[in-house]
Amino acid sequence: MNYRNINTEETDQVEGRNSVIELLESDRDINKIFIAKGEKHGSINKIIAMAKEKRVIISEIERSKINQMSQTDNHQGVIAIVPPFNYCEVHDILEVAKKCEEDPFIVILDGIEDPHNLGSIIRTAETAGVHGIIIPKRRAAGVNSTVNKVSAGAVEHMKIARVNNITETIRYLKKQGVWICGTDMHTKTYYYEQDYKIPIAIVIGSEGFGMSRLVQENCDFLVKIPMKGKITSLNASVSAGIVIYEALKQKIK
Repeated sequence: MNYRNINTEETDQVEGRNSVIELLESDRDINKIFIAKGEKHGSINKIIAMAKEKRVIISEIERSKINQMSQTDNHQGVIAIVPPFNYCEVHDILEVAKKCEEDPFIVILDGIEDPHNLGSIIRTAETAGVHGIIIPKRRAAGVNSTVNKVSAGAVEHMKIARVNNITETIRYLKKQGVWICGTDMHTKTYYYEQDYKIPIAIVIGSEGFGMSRLVQENCDFLVKIPMKGKITSLNASVSAGIVIYEALKQKIK
């Protein structure tokens, strides 16, 4: 069997012990779990027990085969094969907020291409109580094994919508009463000066170019993060975390 090609367009994989445990604790379907021979200790025993309880097939294979399958190089001796990530619709995110009886709290990613950044942002958003994340279908990272691993399994608890056009999606959200906050280093307002105690979507631009012109023009307001060093930009996931947690701080006050 060619383990490198076991993952087809009809399947994806989740790697690492914590990520697989999060997967088993979710309601997501699991096709099969591969475990490296000789790894029956620690959290692997928990994975085996949970898999048996859920009647998920477990296959023990040589570590060399696990290494061939791995897409993250940090599988920790376990890989789960799953159906492709089930993206939601934008209205599903709004429904989550409605069920929680909270104002919508959304993150929009305008062209994040690095899966490590995407995974970090998903993890931060989930811990901050964001109701959902919106990403574009083109020129942007989608949810894969690397994203799942970096997010520490947070993708299993986060609504993620993948849309054809970010600008049109922003216009739709505005019609639903959601305010759009863009992040741009050239604006005058600092992120902590803005009021986030409203139905809000925070837009984070791409790693190298920031928000596109049309997306920026459709934002209701723009905020920036203070910069005092010689480097005048932050990693996209760091920027997202700073603004997301300012919004959370205001909301819980």
